[in-house]
Amino acid sequence: MRRTQVGIVGGGPAGLLLGELLAAAGIDTVLLEARDRAYAEARIRAGVLEQGSVDLLDQLGLAKRLHEEGLVHRGIYLQFNGERHRIDLAELTGGKTITVYGQQEVVRDLTAARLAAGRELLFDAEVLGLQGVGPTEPGRPTIRFRHHGEEELLECDLVAGCDGSHGRCLSAFPTELISIHERQYPFAWLGALAQVAPSSDELIYSFHDRGFALHSLRSPAISRLYLQVDPHEDLGEWPDQRIWDELHIRLGAPGWTLHEGQILDKSITPMRSSVAEPMRYGKLFLAGDAAHIVPPTGAKGLNLALADVRVLAEAFQRFLQHQDSTGLDRYSQRCLNRVWKAQNFSITMTGLLHLNPEDDAFGRRLQGARQEYIVQSLAASTALAENYVGLPFVDSGADVQSAPA
Repeated sequence: MRRTQVGIVGGGPAGLLLGELLAAAGIDTVLLEARDRAYAEARIRAGVLEQGSVDLLDQLGLAKRLHEEGLVHRGIYLQFNGERHRIDLAELTGGKTITVYGQQEVVRDLTAARLAAGRELLFDAEVLGLQGVGPTEPGRPTIRFRHHGEEELLECDLVAGCDGSHGRCLSAFPTELISIHERQYPFAWLGALAQVAPSSDELIYSFHDRGFALHSLRSPAISRLYLQVDPHEDLGEWPDQRIWDELHIRLGAPGWTLHEGQILDKSITPMRSSVAEPMRYGKLFLAGDAAHIVPPTGAKGLNLALADVRVLAEAFQRFLQHQDSTGLDRYSQRCLNRVWKAQNFSITMTGLLHLNPEDDAFGRRLQGARQEYIVQSLAASTALAENYVGLPFVDSGADVQSAPA
């Protein structure tokens, strides 16, 4: 049997960053990732880091490559009715910016740091079950997992569930002690990764009568592009040229040209919102996608995960080193207050920019009025900018549902 202080389930950015934060505090961890290293480092996900996320990686000394290769943006473009409007994030927020740096690159940096330091990171480690995590169960929790075909046990003081919304940790919560709040959306994103220099220096969020489109960036030579499609759309019906043709239509603006290139990867992702309350069950704590999913329009998913584990690392340190459980007891409260604000912003951005097939003419006119207000009102554009670059990193706020002791 393996033994450690904190067992971390999931080798995405949440689990990896939690491991680094705890290591900096002198706390031992073992990290279990169900997939192999190549798969874990190739998963294409989010690409926008808030100012606070960059600052946190800086504090840990893990942002060297981010600063060398990441693209710092001081603004974004909103486009309605073929007219493009720039939201100056830096000017509206006292100098705060965002950095475009793919989530897979964050994972590669954190994985390399953990392995270089000799901290345990087990790939191909499928978690089969958790025992002893409940608030009334005595002793230390145990994680049962399969590694290279052999079943093993990991005994620990605390468990961090960073294994996503379909992982073992969320399902370990008794159904009567957790509420899952969900919302499904009547559209999806078709995402395309293209080997072509970006056609814009900043992200373009475009509303069009044919549906939403987004021009994003991954590097000076790689573009990331999105189209709103039906969630039941067949990817096989979208050959590369059809994608480019539709992007030309939806992103088109006077005096601007969209450059085409080889599409390296494409996929369709349905959009949904989900929040699990509470994020704690006894000695088991959820973080990142295991606890909440947000629509990608607001670029909040990755940043929420990093915010969760910052709060969690502080709580674990106080408990393990000072026998103070205050941080554990308040973990759900502190994180969920931020999560619901991020949900609100993400849903607002989604409703502002997507063509809703369920809307009538009245709803569409209201949407147009909201679009005009955003770009005409200093207060409205400031609120958008403040949310986009990230609200205060750790947000105590008003009480929300607390975890069971």
